[in-house]
Amino acid sequence: MRETTVGIGAGAENFTGTAGSTDMVLNIGPQHPATHGVLRLRLVLDGERIVTAEPVIGYMHRGAEKLFEARDYRQIIMLANRHDWLSAFSNELGVVLGVERMLGMEVPERAVWIRTLLAELNRVLNHLMFLGSYPLELGGITPIFHAFSGREDLQHVLEEASGGRMHYMFNRVGGLKEDLPAGWLGRVRAAVAVVRSQLPVFEDLVLGNEIFRARTAGVGVLTEEHAEAYGVSGPIARASGLDFDLRRDEPYLAYGSDELRSVLTVVTREEGDCLARFECLLEQTVNSLDLADACLDKLATLPPGPVNLRLPKVLKAPEGSTYAWTENPLGVNGYYLVSRGDKTPWRLKLRSASFNNIQALTELLPGTLVADMVAILGSMFFVVGDIDK
Repeated sequence: MRETTVGIGAGAENFTGTAGSTDMVLNIGPQHPATHGVLRLRLVLDGERIVTAEPVIGYMHRGAEKLFEARDYRQIIMLANRHDWLSAFSNELGVVLGVERMLGMEVPERAVWIRTLLAELNRVLNHLMFLGSYPLELGGITPIFHAFSGREDLQHVLEEASGGRMHYMFNRVGGLKEDLPAGWLGRVRAAVAVVRSQLPVFEDLVLGNEIFRARTAGVGVLTEEHAEAYGVSGPIARASGLDFDLRRDEPYLAYGSDELRSVLTVVTREEGDCLARFECLLEQTVNSLDLADACLDKLATLPPGPVNLRLPKVLKAPEGSTYAWTENPLGVNGYYLVSRGDKTPWRLKLRSASFNNIQALTELLPGTLVADMVAILGSMFFVVGDIDK
């Protein structure tokens, strides 16, 4: 039996098959422009139709969970904000909430509202990236320029507050690094208004495009049952009818307050296809801007006060364990923290959204055409660093 291999470029597609067999093994990756990082998909094809699909991960693995054990509770914040580089603030948040729960800390009210505001601004930044890059993967280049224009406005105000452009390092155990600059709330309100004015572009230019709808409607359908079975979460799960959002169902920060409870809307769809996932992402972006405005209104009424607590020079969590999970932009992000009373975690297990979400490709891709693979892959809205951790 003869085996043939055809390669296109270094590390691109490899075709491996055997003489006399109609099946072909196609390797997408581990370096491919449509995979948002270094991911490999091993596909078995029958003609142009995918028979089986296996995501092969680990090419970016940095061992963050093991590194957590060698850093103290202040230093692990730096590690935590890097696995999903589009959701850095939200990643930090989960860690500090877990440590604060172990220590029994009550964070100042002003810090709680600022954290909620920054978490929603970070959510919008994340979603704008995918709202722009997904049409790009299907051949539409214009939307990404609009997306990056809005992202720049938000990046400016976040950088002004934290000093960081991608990795903010603004959270601290017990609150935040420092208070907000003078006049910052007004500049945020202006940036939010600008981004809101740009969102109709995606409604008209993308969702109103018949080619985009033809490429996404009815393609890559993920059922609610499969979404639940694979632990899929976030906008991908909600596009399949899984009505679950930790901000509403297990409120943290200020999400349980009267001011936000009436504003928060959990966007869902029933179709579960690529189009539904994009629609969920767009509508959720609009709602995050509404939540940001509500937080700005609340912060304008709060009196000046502290945004952090004074901590001992050596911070040690008491012996025990806790699990802190948050509704990150891409889905549920959880940290299982185990302490033995030292200044470093004995164990810190990370449950990242993209890791679970990408496993659903084994159900999504079989039966579809190779031509639809990029459309399905892009609609999963994942970050490979969030998979490999």
